[in-house]
Amino acid sequence: MVTVVKIGGSLFPEYTLELCEKLSQSNEKIVLVNGGGEFANLLRTYHRDYDYSKQANHWNAIRCMDIIGELIADKNDKIEATNDINSIEDIHNHGNIPLLLCYDIFKRYDPLIHSWDITSDSIACWIAHKINAKLLILTNVEGIYKGNIFSNDKKLIKSISAKELLIFEETCVDKCLPKLLIKYNLDCFVMNGKFPDRVLHHLNGDHRFNENYTHIRR
Repeated sequence: MVTVVKIGGSLFPEYTLELCEKLSQSNEKIVLVNGGGEFANLLRTYHRDYDYSKQANHWNAIRCMDIIGELIADKNDKIEATNDINSIEDIHNHGNIPLLLCYDIFKRYDPLIHSWDITSDSIACWIAHKINAKLLILTNVEGIYKGNIFSNDKKLIKSISAKELLIFEETCVDKCLPKLLIKYNLDCFVMNGKFPDRVLHHLNGDHRFNENYTHIRR
C-alpha cells in the first residue's frame, strides 16, 4: 500500500528539509504532494485586491505548488520530482520518493472545481484516490480542533467523520476535503509536520509515540 503525504505549504522551507529526511527512512511507500505556501497566499491577496478569475487563480496556485515542489526535491537526493503519475512505480523501484508536480497532471484531467475552497489538501486527496493510496496531511498544527484554534479553550479532535467535518466553518484543511473523502470513500490522518519523528512512527505503524493527530473517517 502507498501513502500520499501532503506537505503543507506552511511547513516550507523551515521544516521541510528535516521532514523529508525522516520520510526517506519510512518503511512505507510514499508519494509526496506539497502546498503552495506563501506564493499561493500572495495570489489570494492579489485576488482580493483585483478579483482575478477562478481559472487564473486555480492554475496559478497549482503552479505555485510546482515551484515549491521543485525546491523541496532540490534539497533531498532521495526525492524525485515528476509530473507523471505513471512514473511513480519506477521511482519507488529505484528506492526514491516521487514528489508530484501537479500542474501538468491536473491540466490533463482537470478533476476538481476551480475555487479557493480547493487547495493542495483536495489535490492530494484526488491523487490518493487516483492511485488507490492512503492519505496523510501534514500541517503546522496537531490536527482538527473543536473551538477557536487561537484560544485556550480549543480541544484536539482525535477522530471525526468527514460528514461531521462538513459543518465546520474553518479548520487546518480545506473546505472541499471532507466532500471528496466521502465521494472517494477515503480516510485521512492530519498531523503536525513540525515533528518528523512522530510522522515517521505513524507511517511505520507505531502509534505509541504520538497521540496528537486527527483521524478523519470516511
